[in-house]
Amino acid sequence: MKKWVFLFLMSILLAVSGCINENYDGIEEISTEEMQTLLEMDDVQLLDVRTPEEFDEGFIAGAQNIDFESETFNEDIQKLDKTKPVILYCRTGGRSARCAKKMIEAGFVKVYDLDGGISAWEHEGLKVILPE
Repeated sequence: MKKWVFLFLMSILLAVSGCINENYDGIEEISTEEMQTLLEMDDVQLLDVRTPEEFDEGFIAGAQNIDFESETFNEDIQKLDKTKPVILYCRTGGRSARCAKKMIEAGFVKVYDLDGGISAWEHEGLKVILPE
């Protein structure tokens, strides 16, 4: 009987802590399908956080390039609307995950992070814009 009570309480604790973390950080990792749906919204901001050189190799339509590793990154994101949702992507998802945390700390209300980055987008056969 004690074993069942313990397991029940642990299950509740895990469920509650999972919900708290998701709501607390304001960051949601999204799939390419979810991103396509979000991009149909008028008020979403799409941000490519790769270097300008990577951006010039191809980007997702409507993306604005702000290099996460740039010295001016903190100033550059202040030009965005913190009340509107932001979708972030990089090459594979590492930089955008770090960037998402930094943007939440800077006061952005809702941040979406593309799981797998532009590599996942391209893998799904979705369109990438090549600069002229």
